[in-house]
Amino acid sequence: MSGSNSSPPGAKPAARDEPLGLTVHSLPAPQEAIAADARRTATGRWKMIAVLLVCAAPVIASYFTYYVVRPEGRRNYGELIDPQRPAPALPTTALDGAPSTLAQLKGQWLLVSVAGGACDATCEKHLYLQRQLREGLGKDKDRLDWVWLVPDAASIKPELLPAIKQATVLRVDAAQLAQWLAPAGGRDLRDHLYVVDPMGNWMMRFPAVNLDAKVDTASAAKIKRDLERLMRASASWDKAGRP
Repeated sequence: MSGSNSSPPGAKPAARDEPLGLTVHSLPAPQEAIAADARRTATGRWKMIAVLLVCAAPVIASYFTYYVVRPEGRRNYGELIDPQRPAPALPTTALDGAPSTLAQLKGQWLLVSVAGGACDATCEKHLYLQRQLREGLGKDKDRLDWVWLVPDAASIKPELLPAIKQATVLRVDAAQLAQWLAPAGGRDLRDHLYVVDPMGNWMMRFPAVNLDAKVDTASAAKIKRDLERLMRASASWDKAGRP
């Protein structure tokens, strides 16, 4: 019959709407959640410390070998600085006027001299010695930069420029520099050569050169031995060039 809502024979009855069933799971207590987070944080920190120790192990081992495990009868010519002094973010200016900071020299061993731009006899001897010592390292010479820090505004002699092409020459403030490097008692900052490690730490100071000799071969040989030891001790982790 027209308009009838009766179902044909065999038809399935319409499904009735049923209320949704919700399963309620128990939630962890706030104290348990906090404790779990603390355990995960502690585990993460220990993993991070372990990774850092693995990365630092070669550096620690090389310094332990150099400073602690010393063969009987071995002595350094250079004076070890204890505690070491990290390079400050001291502003510097290159000869071409480019600004930088002392801390940007990190990543290489540095053999440093200090002298005014006029460069007296001691300064010239140091520059010559720095160049010869670096060349004497052979295959390791690219792991060491020779640096001349100029704590004044005096002009550098033109005839000196060809000899310092491979040097890093930077003008610095004298007062700020004196807060980092220091001479031996009774000496001037310009009397010594200084060694800075690739982490930027001043770690050694060589005795003043003998100005009575044109080339102080005995002192140069002793400095060279110390530098070679440093290169060997750091060979496992220090490579040529800055990262």
